[in-house]
Amino acid sequence: MVIISSIAIAENQNQFVYNGFHGSNLHLNGIAKIHPNGLLELTNTSYQQIGRAFFPFPIKFNTSSFSTTFVFAIVPKLPKLGGHGITFTISPSIEFFNRALANQYLGLFNITSNGHPTNRVFAIELDTMKNPEFEDIDDNHVGIDINSLQSYVSAPASYYSDKEKENKALRLLSGKPVQLWIDYDERDMLLNVTMAPFGTQKPWLPLLSTNLNLSMSGSMHVGFSASTGSVPSDQYILGWSFNKSGQSQSLDYAKLPPPPPPRSRPRAKPDFRVAVPSVISCLLVITFIGTAYKMWIRRYEEIREDWEHEYGPHRFSYKDLYNATKGFKGRELLGIGGFGEVYKGVLPSSNEQVAIKRVSHSSKLGMKEFIAEIATMGRLRHRNLVQLLGYCRRKGELLLVYDFMANGSLDTFLFTNEKMNLNWSKELKSLKEWLHHLFTSMKIGNKL
Repeated sequence: MVIISSIAIAENQNQFVYNGFHGSNLHLNGIAKIHPNGLLELTNTSYQQIGRAFFPFPIKFNTSSFSTTFVFAIVPKLPKLGGHGITFTISPSIEFFNRALANQYLGLFNITSNGHPTNRVFAIELDTMKNPEFEDIDDNHVGIDINSLQSYVSAPASYYSDKEKENKALRLLSGKPVQLWIDYDERDMLLNVTMAPFGTQKPWLPLLSTNLNLSMSGSMHVGFSASTGSVPSDQYILGWSFNKSGQSQSLDYAKLPPPPPPRSRPRAKPDFRVAVPSVISCLLVITFIGTAYKMWIRRYEEIREDWEHEYGPHRFSYKDLYNATKGFKGRELLGIGGFGEVYKGVLPSSNEQVAIKRVSHSSKLGMKEFIAEIATMGRLRHRNLVQLLGYCRRKGELLLVYDFMANGSLDTFLFTNEKMNLNWSKELKSLKEWLHHLFTSMKIGNKL
């Protein structure tokens, strides 16, 4: 059996290879499981869960050198959004992880244990979430962790293309298989981490290369830990090879189980409990807006009849007169006459000052009288008469627009201006001018 030979190799030479995990007796913890086709599933789309899988026996690290490679795939529940990631881990104890947390802690540490120097935990993280508390560089990186989730060194996920002679980006959440190589040389204290798309030859240029004194001794457990958070992912290991005393054996790609295909965004089924109230709310809003708009239109709606075409005075829109008087505000009121109120206004189109008579509803001036005033005043032209400029009708309102007389009315001039007293010479002059105007306006046949 494959598992027997693997155990024998591990006990004698500290090396093993799994081309799929069917029939293996890995130490599984949390929600980790092995599919019938040999696919190792560390986590599924459950929220805030942990999954771990360790080689069943501790490995004796007489020296700290080792070499390992594995193929993984991360399939997010939502396209381009998933968490939290996978770690390859070396630890003196499996029980150490019992108090570890999910989410950003990746099933390795908790709030108090993270960063403690006595942890003796080494990990390579494949992190799909950016956590500022750990100074993550982005949400798609590979990091080297020593006793802490604040990486010793990290880099965005990518690989060096030997053919194109440049780095090519990799997306950890693509759902596609990716291979990772980890090689540590105790003599040179050099750690190299290399990655590439599944089926690609190992690039000669590693993603991460750093001098590091791991100083591992005694029996250590090797394996994987993964976690999910509020945005989960299916996280898989397809195959795994490890060697304590030399280069790890190559994986047989043909024997590796395929991961499930990447998910497409699911179509949401209509929830009528939400849809019906939403539709009703939208209809109510539309009805309210329509009613308000109709009322706004009616506010300025005017009445037009055939007789209006017979008379010369200009017809003003109610909106213009409303704006001219600033909404018929009290401070624009000039006075109150027998038929209604008179307001001062400024026409917005010409900036001309006008006086606007607003005939009240209680006025005895009816439609007949209103028409008569327009017909008469609209045709009169005299320097001593106030000129009728136009009119407006809106529902029951009647409005007349006159020239604005800055000096006020005659009665005001005669009776309220205490400073102005007409003496006899001024009165005589006014009388002579009036008589002259009267006789020059009469026909010859009427003269005595």
